[in-house]
Amino acid sequence: MEYTQERFATFHDYGDAHPPAPVEEATVVVPIAERDHASPAANRAMEKLEAVDPGRVLIALRADGEAVEKIVDWLDSFDFDGTVLWCTAPAIRTTLEANGIDSAAGKGRDVWLGIGVASQSEYVVVHDADAMTYDTAHVPKLLFPLANGYDFSKGYYARVENQQLYGRLFRLFYTPLVQVLESEYHHPFVSYLDGFRYALAGEFAVTSEAAQSLRSPSGWGLEVGTLGDTFDFAGFEGTAQVDLGIHRHEHRAVEGSGGLGQMCAEVGETLFTVLEEQGIELDYDRLRSQYHDRADRIVEQYAGDAAFNGFSFDEQREHAQAATYAEAIRPPTDDDRLPAWREISLEPATVTQLSAEAIDRVTGDRTAGRD
Repeated sequence: MEYTQERFATFHDYGDAHPPAPVEEATVVVPIAERDHASPAANRAMEKLEAVDPGRVLIALRADGEAVEKIVDWLDSFDFDGTVLWCTAPAIRTTLEANGIDSAAGKGRDVWLGIGVASQSEYVVVHDADAMTYDTAHVPKLLFPLANGYDFSKGYYARVENQQLYGRLFRLFYTPLVQVLESEYHHPFVSYLDGFRYALAGEFAVTSEAAQSLRSPSGWGLEVGTLGDTFDFAGFEGTAQVDLGIHRHEHRAVEGSGGLGQMCAEVGETLFTVLEEQGIELDYDRLRSQYHDRADRIVEQYAGDAAFNGFSFDEQREHAQAATYAEAIRPPTDDDRLPAWREISLEPATVTQLSAEAIDRVTGDRTAGRD
C-alpha cells in the first residue's frame, strides 16, 4: 500500500473507502454486447447497481433485433431506474449517416451514444460489465472527485488473478511506449498520459459539460482517445484518478479477431492520432526501436515482481507479446473519433426517441426499459 500523489490528484483506498457522492445525480452508462448481457459478471454489476441506486442506469446495447426483448426483460428484472439504449437500431444507424456520422458499430460508438444521452444528467459514469470484482463503492468513488471540483476522474486497479499478472496491453504496450515518449519529447500531454496508473481502464466519470466534449473513437481506442480531450478541457488541475482495488475479469488471446493484437493496433492508431494532434512530431522507426528496448526491460522487471510474490510468469511469452505489439507503432491512417456532442446538431433526445421506438417495434409496443 502507498499514498503517493501524482501530477494530478490520486484518491487512494486505504482499506474500506466508500466516500459520500451524489449518485442520485448521475447516469451510469454500461456498454453491453448481446453475448454478454446475462453473464455472471454482468449480473453481478447490475445487482451491485441495485444497491447503489443511481439516478439512472443506461445500457448501451449492441445487439441484433431478435435479442433485444430478452435483454430488456433482463434489465427490467433489476430494481433501479434502467433504460436500454439500442445503439445498433436501424433507425439510429440511418440517422447517424444522415448527420454525416458514418462510423462502424463498436464499443466506442456505443459509449459515445450513451454519453450523449446521459449528459442530460449532472454527472456521467462509464464502466464495463465484465469485472467479477465489481463493487458498490465503484460509482461513489468515481463520483466523489467530481462533487469536489474536478471535471474528470478515472479508475485504476491491479490486474492480478490466480497468482498471475494480467493487463498485458497496458503493461507491455502502453507503459513502455509512453515512458519512451516522456523521455524523448518532454511534452505536457505525454506527461499527462504517463500520470495515469491504468490509462486503459474503462471506468471513468465526467461532468455533463465535459461529457459533451468527448470525441470517442468507435473501436478499442476509446480509453486512450478520451484522454486527448480530457487533457484539453480538464488538464492536470481538473483530473483525478481513483483506486478501485483489484479487478478480475475476462482475458483475451493475443491473436485473432477481438484479440489483444487487434486491440493494440486500434489503441496505437488512436494514440498516435492524438499525439500528432497535440503537435508532437514522431519518428516512428526510432520510436519502435526504443520501445523494443524499454519493453524488454519492463518484462524483466515484471518477472522479478512475479517471482517476489511467488507468481507464475512466462517471460518468453511476454517478450513475444511485446514484439507483436511493436507492429502497432506506425503512422496513423484513419481518425475514427466521433464528433463532440456540443459540435453537432443531432440531439440526444432524438437518439433516445429512436431507440425507444425501435425497441417497441421489435418487442410488440412494450415499454423500452424502465423509465
